Amino acid sequence: MIRESDLKGYNIPGEKERLITNLFADDTSAFLNATDNFEDLQNILSKWCLASGAKFNIGKTNIIPIGTEAFCKQVIQSRITDCNKSPLPENLHIAKEGEAVRILGAWFGNKINAEQVWAPVLEKIDTNLAKWAKNGPTMDGRRAIIQMVIGGMTQYLTVVQGMPKAVEKHLAKHINTYLWKEKERNPVNQNVVHGPLEKGGRKVLDIKVRNEAIKIMWLKKYLDFGPERRMWALIADALFALKVPTSERNVNPEVCMNIFLQLW
Repeated sequence: MIRESDLKGYNIPGEKERLITNLFADDTSAFLNATDNFEDLQNILSKWCLASGAKFNIGKTNIIPIGTEAFCKQVIQSRITDCNKSPLPENLHIAKEGEAVRILGAWFGNKINAEQVWAPVLEKIDTNLAKWAKNGPTMDGRRAIIQMVIGGMTQYLTVVQGMPKAVEKHLAKHINTYLWKEKERNPVNQNVVHGPLEKGGRKVLDIKVRNEAIKIMWLKKYLDFGPERRMWALIADALFALKVPTSERNVNPEVCMNIFLQLW
């Protein structure tokens, strides 16, 4: 229904269908062009809810302006995306600059503080580690706790959000202090601590290596040029092409296909 509407959404280079909506379970993300009318989207959603028996909670809707800094400020201040369109309804929340909006466990917004997004996770980790420490775990127990708490509580957000270097450094230090019961110096070399058990190591989580592996998997997906190439990769191509170095401004953006396979 929504794809057959007159809503323009976004045209992505290399993608036949326009980007207009993304659905997952009970979560819906809509991508509207500045000239699209929000009321048209609302009418479509109302019809869908009537047919499916579902209920769409407009009150929980968040709007994140996409575009130039001037355009985003205009939308926040006036609630108008186009001079020929009506203002966005007052009951809709428009995310301000620096305000993070949670979508499927990840945080999005304009100029959001990446470290601030991680603050609740770090606090939760500290609380859980303190609880487990009360039981007096052995070193093997601490290793398992580190994997379960620090590894488990950070993996998903690292995949979808990325982990700032400051947070990574903080967690690496936290792993060391927790493993050695707050000792000032580690009696064992780090390579041994993180090494495999069969080679005499302790197989303790190496947060830096884990994060590097996640980045490599993202790169692997990005460089998959098969017929099922993901839309986010096409969007990344377009954004990279717009951000060419100053020395390469004479290069036509249309020939800038891939930053990893070309020199530009």
